[in-house]
Amino acid sequence: MRNNKRRKFIKNTSALALGLLSTPHLLKSYPSANLKRKFLLSISPGAIGVKGDAMSLLKLAAKNGFQAIVPDAQSVGKMSEKERSDYTAFAKENKISWGSAGLPMDFRKDEKSYKEALAKLPEHAKNLSNIGVSRMSTWIMPTHKELTYRENFAQHTNRLKPVANILGQYGIRFGLEYVGPKTLMARDKFPFIKSMKETKELLYEIDEKNVGFVLDSFHWYCAEESMADILTLENEDIITVDLNDATAGRTPAEQIDNQRELPLNSGVIDVKQFLTALIQIGYDGPVRAEPFNAILNELNNEEAVQATYKAMSKAFALVD
Repeated sequence: MRNNKRRKFIKNTSALALGLLSTPHLLKSYPSANLKRKFLLSISPGAIGVKGDAMSLLKLAAKNGFQAIVPDAQSVGKMSEKERSDYTAFAKENKISWGSAGLPMDFRKDEKSYKEALAKLPEHAKNLSNIGVSRMSTWIMPTHKELTYRENFAQHTNRLKPVANILGQYGIRFGLEYVGPKTLMARDKFPFIKSMKETKELLYEIDEKNVGFVLDSFHWYCAEESMADILTLENEDIITVDLNDATAGRTPAEQIDNQRELPLNSGVIDVKQFLTALIQIGYDGPVRAEPFNAILNELNNEEAVQATYKAMSKAFALVD
């Protein structure tokens, strides 16, 4: 598996560097007229400022037409057997699948905290697996106060490999999100992973078959990547997708991580190109909005969910 994934990543990335994976060439290889969208319109309540208990959020998602929802590992773990049964039954009746749950631990702290959190992970994984959740994800901070790139790379490899291994035992795939804004580079002394290519290197070193990407259109844009970069991936390489727009009037280098827009709100990011690439590779997982937008967060739950659904549906319509 490791050698096969390495050969694939090296082959595709090398071809990209040589210009062999230009967009026109790739589109000829993937006749879009014969391909249909497989990915699902998902909602991540916390990412749009929507709060409530698990069941009320699920009902809100169903009411507004979402196809998937990000479950809360902590909430699911606290449910009684009946509550969990009702929760999963409602999702099934309304044809709602599960998006990618957030990793319920911070692997970036000191070694003692990491080990204590890791010891609790099997319980979280079991609770989520019992209701059918098969995806979990976290992000990679692109700087560090104390660790050099190589030291930080080693720590991520050594700490995330056991995480992926535990999740794999419960049938859960594990996604890592690179964070692209260059404005974050001044945050700490040492730079770290901030692109798809660098993330491929980390995935290879972690060497667990259930590990892949969280692909975010905002970070893809900030990293100044293209459709061709996405087309170096395959469906199995992507765990979940975030669909966001960027702030108007700013270049990719000027974007700020916690100031984003719902898709198509500003028109800065070529959302159609991004989604078309996902169709080309046959991505069939959840796609959610994660704008971290102050204006959106001020809306009440119903308004925020409706605004998100409207924006996401409009974006999906570009490729349907």
